[in-house]
Amino acid sequence: MKLSAPIYHLKRKAKALSRQQSIPLNAALDRIARTEGCKSWSLLAARHAAASPASELYQQLKHGDLVLIGARPGLGKTLMALELALEAMKGGSRAFFFTLEYTQAQIAERLLRLGTELSRYGDRFVSDCSDGVCADYIIKATEDAAPGTLIVVDYLQLLDQQRSTPPLDQQISALQSFARSKGLIIVFVSQISRSYDPKDKPFPTLDDVRLANPVDLAAFDKTCFLNESGVRFQANA
Repeated sequence: MKLSAPIYHLKRKAKALSRQQSIPLNAALDRIARTEGCKSWSLLAARHAAASPASELYQQLKHGDLVLIGARPGLGKTLMALELALEAMKGGSRAFFFTLEYTQAQIAERLLRLGTELSRYGDRFVSDCSDGVCADYIIKATEDAAPGTLIVVDYLQLLDQQRSTPPLDQQISALQSFARSKGLIIVFVSQISRSYDPKDKPFPTLDDVRLANPVDLAAFDKTCFLNESGVRFQANA
């Protein structure tokens, strides 16, 4: 479906409308949806999901892939990762969402934005907000996962903030070996450096990934970068 603006812009518009008119957010979302030709936000979200870039991207993923999703704040990179998790579950696979950023309530709220509820998929969706999330933690938690399971790590840079864990480069290497051996798909949400300027190039690249310490980004098989107007994804040589 063709929207008048990217869906995350419509969500911002609904939030502003909710504040301005002192109405519940769900009512504001439904009002915005009607301006887009849908009776409700849930219907708009469902139609958008069917035509979402996430669906196209998911079809290009292979067992064992490491995927990086990068964007500046507020452009929908976490929602894109959650959409990929939904695509995996629609196909019968499980999905894990490891986050050092969000609470369980925030994850549930973001899934509602996408027109779905946690209860819909039962034990096929596992979200983990532990402060101990790192490569070893993820590997232990998913060691029995079946091939095709999709794992989201939200987000890459937070794995590099604990002195008690190995350097980020070693963690990425460990997760790459784990994904290859088990036939899993691991998706990393990533920050983009503040030095990135969309005036210089429309989409970020791996050179723009924000890193405190050296990391071999060649480990990523697929990349997906978002900007104000769309999505660019590609397979890396």
